[in-house]
Amino acid sequence: MTIKVLVVDDSALIRNLLGKMIEADPELSLVGMAADAYMAKDMVKQHRPDVITLDIEMPKVDGLTFLDRLMKARPTAVVMISSLTEEGADATFNALGLGAVDFIPKPKLDSPQDFNEYQDLILEKIKSAANAKLKTQRTQPVAATPPSLKPNLANRVINTQLLAIGASTGGTEAILYLLQQFPAVMPPIVITQHMPPGFTRTFAERLNKLTRLNVKQADDGERLLPCYVYIAPGDQHLEVIKVGGSFKTRLTQGDKVSGHRPSVDVLFNSVAACAGANTTAAILTGMGKDGADGMALIDQQGGKTFAQGEQSCVVFGMPREAIKRGVIHHVVELPQLADKMLNYLASLKRD
Repeated sequence: MTIKVLVVDDSALIRNLLGKMIEADPELSLVGMAADAYMAKDMVKQHRPDVITLDIEMPKVDGLTFLDRLMKARPTAVVMISSLTEEGADATFNALGLGAVDFIPKPKLDSPQDFNEYQDLILEKIKSAANAKLKTQRTQPVAATPPSLKPNLANRVINTQLLAIGASTGGTEAILYLLQQFPAVMPPIVITQHMPPGFTRTFAERLNKLTRLNVKQADDGERLLPCYVYIAPGDQHLEVIKVGGSFKTRLTQGDKVSGHRPSVDVLFNSVAACAGANTTAAILTGMGKDGADGMALIDQQGGKTFAQGEQSCVVFGMPREAIKRGVIHHVVELPQLADKMLNYLASLKRD
């Protein structure tokens, strides 16, 4: 059964480009191309697409307004096509909050290799979106424990533990929800979320505004501090190393690992090596298997491992792979995950 795809973009060039890419894949069927939201609305009714690629910046009715109406009227898997401007990045995260499954930057096609890489990526994202759980189908976050009732963590825990989180498709909203449940005083947190360059700084700024923690895009060689969250920059691996008695960041542009840069495996492997049993790690929603090897190493070194449960994942690929390896200690749906992690960290002061 082929996946029916509708392309919505006001640029004829982008429409034709995406259309050709989609038509070249036997698993996909291009059912229409719309230049604006009004045409798109009619085509959604007529063709009932499985996936829509949607430009954020459109005349008459912008992509966010159309997305909001679409998700209320006929929830559909949407992949946003985003500009690399700061406004474009902000709008992209708003779109993910409204229920879009994923996003990809507008193509910059300077060479045949760029074209081929972009084609592989957009086709992969469309296929993943077709199998993703939409917002209406997922376990919805419930009222969380108020911050005043969260357990207090011992100073020893705050100063010796390291939290590591990895995610991909659906991860931007899952990470936001998880961090919002954490109190302001936490051990250092390092995060790799699969994301292209140009979006990670905006993502970090968004998290910084919407959580109690201090969130920033990681710089190379900085000391990890309690109450801070460090996000891997797009297109760079984030590792943690131990220098004297401190944990520090290291950014590299080495080869892709598990198909990604930044890679969750690279982060988890480094944390396992330098923090060992003082590691608490969580693998969240995402496509593929990045992070499973790293989780195995954290488990082997005596760290505590958590995975997001299937019902609250947009795509269950990454947690499933780690669970299949037998290296996850707790499988927890997103609404309960922060409390489970905090209760574990609080228990360490009694050891």
